[in-house]
Amino acid sequence: MAFRAPIKVCFSDIDNAGIVYYPRFIHYFHLAMEEFFSSVMGIDYSAVLHERNLACPTVRVECDFKRRMKYGDRIDMEVRIINIGRTSITWGYCGRLHGNEDVIVVEGSNVTVCTSVDTFEKMDVPLWLREGLTRYMNSF
Repeated sequence: MAFRAPIKVCFSDIDNAGIVYYPRFIHYFHLAMEEFFSSVMGIDYSAVLHERNLACPTVRVECDFKRRMKYGDRIDMEVRIINIGRTSITWGYCGRLHGNEDVIVVEGSNVTVCTSVDTFEKMDVPLWLREGLTRYMNSF
C-alpha cells in the first residue's frame, strides 16, 4: 500500500465560505511529501535541506478538486512516485476522506527539480534518493 499521511483541516485552512481555500491542498501535498521522507526514506526533510544540501523546488503542479472539505475534516494524503528523471521527480497525490477511502477529495501531482541549497544550481537526483524512491515505486 502507498504511504498515506493523515492531515486535519485547520481553521487557518478555510476561506470565508467555510471550506478549504484551494491553494491549501497544494500545501497538503507538501506536508505529505515531508512526512514521506521521514517515514519511507528514513530522513527528516530538514536534514535533506540542511545536512544533504538538497532542495527540491516545485516547477510544475496540477490539481483536481473532487470534494469540498471543511474545518475539522480529515484527509489521508497518499504519496506516489510517478517518475524519476535525471534531475527531477514527479510526485503524485491522492487525498481520500479519512475513514472512507472510496471518497477521493483531491488528486494532483507536482514536479520537483533537485538543486543545491547553497547555489540553487540544478543537479542530478542523488543516488541515495533515486535508490530509495525506486525501492518505494517497486514495492507495490
